[in-house]
Amino acid sequence: MSRQEVLAVTVPSVEERRRAIERETLPANIGALLDAAADEVPERQALNFFESGEALTYAGLRAQVNRLANGLARAGVRRGSHVGVMLPNIAALPVTWLALGRLGAVMVPMNIAYTAREMTYVIEDGEVDQLVIHEDCLPTLAGLSPLPARLKPECIFVVGAGDGGFRRWDRLIEGERSDFTPMAAVGLDDLLNIQYTSGTTGFPKGCMLPHRYWLTIGRVNAFRDGRDYRRILAATPFFYMDPQWLTTMTFWRRATLFVARRQSASRFMDWVREHRIQFTLFPELVFKQPPNLRDRENEIIRVNMYGLHKENHAALEERFDFIAREAFGMTEIGSGMFMPIEATDMVGSGSCGKPSPYREARIVDAEDRPVRQGEVGELQIRGPGMLQGYYNKPEATAAALKDGWFRTGDLFRQDERGYFYIVGRLKDMIRRAGENIAAREVEAVLRGMPEVVEAAAVPVPDDTRGQEVKVYLVLKPGLKPADLPPERLIQFCEANLAKFKVPRYIAYIDKLPKTPSEKIAKQKLVQDVADLRQGSFDRVVGKWL
Repeated sequence: MSRQEVLAVTVPSVEERRRAIERETLPANIGALLDAAADEVPERQALNFFESGEALTYAGLRAQVNRLANGLARAGVRRGSHVGVMLPNIAALPVTWLALGRLGAVMVPMNIAYTAREMTYVIEDGEVDQLVIHEDCLPTLAGLSPLPARLKPECIFVVGAGDGGFRRWDRLIEGERSDFTPMAAVGLDDLLNIQYTSGTTGFPKGCMLPHRYWLTIGRVNAFRDGRDYRRILAATPFFYMDPQWLTTMTFWRRATLFVARRQSASRFMDWVREHRIQFTLFPELVFKQPPNLRDRENEIIRVNMYGLHKENHAALEERFDFIAREAFGMTEIGSGMFMPIEATDMVGSGSCGKPSPYREARIVDAEDRPVRQGEVGELQIRGPGMLQGYYNKPEATAAALKDGWFRTGDLFRQDERGYFYIVGRLKDMIRRAGENIAAREVEAVLRGMPEVVEAAAVPVPDDTRGQEVKVYLVLKPGLKPADLPPERLIQFCEANLAKFKVPRYIAYIDKLPKTPSEKIAKQKLVQDVADLRQGSFDRVVGKWL
């Protein structure tokens, strides 16, 4: 269907859809959702890891999950056990997650790129007693010498050939029954994940996410548009939250989740066409790829965008002939905001929409007092199915949650129609001569230049103005700084930003440091740098320093 045909479909209003979503009783746990889908469409494909050739029907997935749950129970995994899972995007990961959910155990996902130090931190902070790990990650495990005292070799299960005397994951399944009876009932508010946040400053925190969280976020995304999604694409790592909620969204729709091994901007649209994808999270980097005559040959009904440069919005929809809508979410809250599919007048507005089903939102000042409409303040969110707190961090939990309201740390404003706009990060502000400058705004303007792939704005101490703005730029592959000289960049900024927001210092960089969830780790740009001005072009003096 074209965009026009999709939008022409008659569906209940946004408010009616919201009420319908919130009215229905959730299943008892994530396993009950899988059971309902397997009972209804047993032979329909549930998961398709198309690059490895792994595929499971709903009946086959349920049987595999039950066998693994029985095997894990026999190996000592119990209700409340914390099990680290360090796997790439292969079927063993969601199968393990769902099997742990059957048992009432808890998955602690680990980035496969973790160093031994990072792995040790998560094992100890998350109180991990068992570990499911891919054979490719064993060299990292070998760096944990000795192993943390709480993690015994006999409690490590290797996916693949393995070595070192550890147990084989596949042998947990061999000979086990394809039905499963839990020792005790697993409820909506039982913990399913300790999901570690990126940790842009300091050490990451483990978000305690119950079954209700995953059922809620999956249901919201499955039904909020009133459209039917049967083929869904996940291209980001399963250790991050998105493929996990895309899995529950898939189960709600009795759909098929197609899973890529890893993200690829150059191959993304090939996957979309080959598997006739109808819903996915769309990386803006795909828009930066050279146009293709087949770009409009797709069956996408809607894509979710996060932080889309508003000047690109209409052009993106026109180029690919699909509906792109902004959304706002966090590991802690799940789905927080979304832009309705029918809100065509908001294309290019920069708004991330209105509160999702199950969510209330407010914007407050430093004393938690609601601000007037149009004023900027911190966004707070509350509602059922959010994090229960940060694991073993009561002080951080108390600082983030008050009377059910979660402090997002993001600066927002709300317009007269109730739409919310993200302005910047509360702690990602540059204060120049008494003016607050949102780094996000400067970065968004820079990313609007066709030569720029990524940008990061940071404060530089200044004796006169307190702070000045410095930007780090990553150019498109094959381009050099001479292809986008500082003078032209400054001219563009002056045309799009108030004078006090125009960067003073400009630096080009091959690659920006990233957190495990692929967010820019700004602290790594500035740490241990004696003088942030050196190596930059200074706009004021007009030369390189």
